[in-house]
Amino acid sequence: MKWTNADYPYEMNDLEPHVREKAIEIANQLRDERVVSELNIVSEAIKRAQEWFLEMEG
Repeated sequence: MKWTNADYPYEMNDLEPHVREKAIEIANQLRDERVVSELNIVSEAIKRAQEWFLEMEG
């Protein structure tokens, strides 16, 4: 089951909406690729989304 903006892990609840959207996208991709263990998908996706946001801000 894919995560969406309406149904996402609790750990993403406090993220800014645009960062949460990116974290959901990354989490779904990681789940599909199976490159990260199921237990670490959410934390890895949040980390990557926050890095993406910081890079985007310049």
